[in-house]
Amino acid sequence: MNNQKIVTFGEIMLRLTPPDYLRFNQTNLFRASYGGSEANVAVSLANFGLRSEFITRLPENRVADACLDDLHRYGVGTRGILRGGKRLGLYYMEEAAAMRTSHVVYDRADSAFDTLQPGMIDWRTLFNDASWFHWSGISAAVSADTAAVCAEAIAVAREMGLTVSCDINYRKNLWKYGKEPQEVLPPLMEQCDIFFGTDDEYEKVLGMHLPKFEARDASYQPDTAGYERTSAEVAARFPRCRGIVFGLRSVLSANHHLISGTLYTGGRLLSTRVYDIDNVVDCVGVGDAFVGGLIYGMAEHAGDMQFALDFGTAACALKNTVPGDYNQFTAEEVAQLARGSVSGRIAR
Repeated sequence: MNNQKIVTFGEIMLRLTPPDYLRFNQTNLFRASYGGSEANVAVSLANFGLRSEFITRLPENRVADACLDDLHRYGVGTRGILRGGKRLGLYYMEEAAAMRTSHVVYDRADSAFDTLQPGMIDWRTLFNDASWFHWSGISAAVSADTAAVCAEAIAVAREMGLTVSCDINYRKNLWKYGKEPQEVLPPLMEQCDIFFGTDDEYEKVLGMHLPKFEARDASYQPDTAGYERTSAEVAARFPRCRGIVFGLRSVLSANHHLISGTLYTGGRLLSTRVYDIDNVVDCVGVGDAFVGGLIYGMAEHAGDMQFALDFGTAACALKNTVPGDYNQFTAEEVAQLARGSVSGRIAR
């Protein structure tokens, strides 16, 4: 296992999903699993062989204990997780099928994370042996206090010389405390080194006009000139940022997606292949797999940003093939896809 340590911060929840693509009103059973954007990234990094530490707040009960056991199973560090508060957040999900979209119901009000406040976490101790800190816009959307905790963590990480990355992760249904993401996120992003986001997220949070990714098959050529122009605008607005990543997705149906990505760094745009995924098993967490793959690539292959982008996009593609929030692949498996065939043939 590599000596680098990546710290991620956010809320992990219990996910409850009806089996066999049933709707809520059709089932009396739910599949239970755990997930949350920043926890998903931590699991990916641990699977890739990096030391990852996930920071959150969990209640003192046996469901939260089971959540910790789940993180431990993947090798994620949890020593900085606070215990306290009333409950673990939940989310219920109807899975998409054919032309039917997925449907998510959040039940996270008054969760242990929702009631987290500045000053509770000893960031300086947690960052003592870390090289990278990752957070997302979801954490800043939960409450004014959790947004303040993000600011607190970013400030300490910068002071201690860590690389700081931000996944914009815009979720309109979470912004309920009287602030808009356009007010809260850009000041935090100003302190960050790497941005991740979809074209829609950059448009909504930063008010930018972007090209459209309208792939219908793997031969599609993204508008790289347009993404380079837009990335340069983001770089001019946020001069500290040295890596601007766009995750690109075209949804033809619930089970047929096409994905790609771009990375702007050092004044130039890198792009990668288009993956045609015509049997999507579960698209929850695919953006987190993309982020986790890119962080791994940037941390472990700092001299080869093209590989980092190729690796992140391959990780994203593979995540579509497994159920649950977490990616389940090793660095070797992801690198094999990034560098080789997409046929799915039997490995011998």
